[in-house]
Amino acid sequence: MKAINSRQAYCCNAVLLAVVGLLASKSAEAEFFEDSKTVLVFRNFYINRDYKGDNVTKTGNGRSGKAEEWTQNFILNFQSGYTEGPVGFGLDILALRSYKLDGGGGTSGTQALPLDRDGKPADEFGRIAVSGKMKFSKSELRTGEWSLVLPVLRADDARSLPQTFRGSMLTLKEIKDLTVYAGHITGNSPRDDGSMEDMTLFGTSPYTSRAKSDSFDFGGAEYTFNNKRTTVGMWYARLEDIYKQRYFEVLHSQPFTDLVLLNAKLQYIDGEDDGDSLQGHLDNKVLGGMVSLKSGLHSFRVGVQRIGGDSKWLRVNGTSGDTLVNNGYNSSYDNARERSWQVRYDYDFAGLGLPGLTLMTRYTKGYNIRVNGDGSEGKEWGRESELAYVIQGGRAKNLSLVG
Repeated sequence: MKAINSRQAYCCNAVLLAVVGLLASKSAEAEFFEDSKTVLVFRNFYINRDYKGDNVTKTGNGRSGKAEEWTQNFILNFQSGYTEGPVGFGLDILALRSYKLDGGGGTSGTQALPLDRDGKPADEFGRIAVSGKMKFSKSELRTGEWSLVLPVLRADDARSLPQTFRGSMLTLKEIKDLTVYAGHITGNSPRDDGSMEDMTLFGTSPYTSRAKSDSFDFGGAEYTFNNKRTTVGMWYARLEDIYKQRYFEVLHSQPFTDLVLLNAKLQYIDGEDDGDSLQGHLDNKVLGGMVSLKSGLHSFRVGVQRIGGDSKWLRVNGTSGDTLVNNGYNSSYDNARERSWQVRYDYDFAGLGLPGLTLMTRYTKGYNIRVNGDGSEGKEWGRESELAYVIQGGRAKNLSLVG
């Protein structure tokens, strides 16, 4: 594990000193704290994977066909309000800590815990992410470290602790129904890492890859119309000297009755290598669409996805695949030339007198995968189910149990 580096410490100290100065007036302090919000999450995370056949060698530890880890995690999220005046200032703090309850002994490799050079999982890890924010009119400028969730850079929160990034982002909302984004990211701390590192292409490691970058630039715009039923989004992203990418998305929601709702999502992504092409030649295109129909307590979804070009979908190491319509627990079905389809069903048990209990089950099939450029075709499929319960009242209100 690495300690916080000097640049990160300097950034955190500068933000804290600025906020201390701003809170000199009582009125500023009142707005800062009265509008603040603090949430403490206790996350108990257990994952077990039992690999079969040829997949036994893919566990990541090379010693067992089983990957199993159990952690207890604490996530403290403090979000301040803004000081008074035409320009308001605020501060957000995300304190993260994870402790190993069980794991190792040949069963590591789930990405719930970081591994040392010998492949052994850490007993604990964590970090403190601090970001300062400035609000003017309806817009905001943020700088520091936080968990960023955008179509072109989506933090992964599917293990013990969420992924965070270091950088700056400007969000403009001065024109009605239009939101414009621009940002520059310089560091990445994935879900199983307590340090802040340079960025690499997904599937590679900043510790072993020579193709890494400390510069990720992005810009985007989202426009909502048709009584907020339709949204069009356009984005551009560039991981310097590795890849550049364009993203287009259309979202539409169409109610038919109070109980029947149709949702649709259409996306197109186009990307290639950038600058010095440190990762070599890259060429990727993604076309995906999903339609969902919700009727009362039932929801049905169908998704189709087509990957073009000679490369997998291009994204930063450690980031989530939730941008793609066919993303699942174990795969984003985003291999070179892959075609995939998905059917999904959700049910809310509130209709049976069990509010808070929900079921999700889906099947996804991928085929036509380009394997090693030899012309052979690879295939994959996934069958996934999730039963979740959120306690509705009492001292344990909002406690989530997911299996």
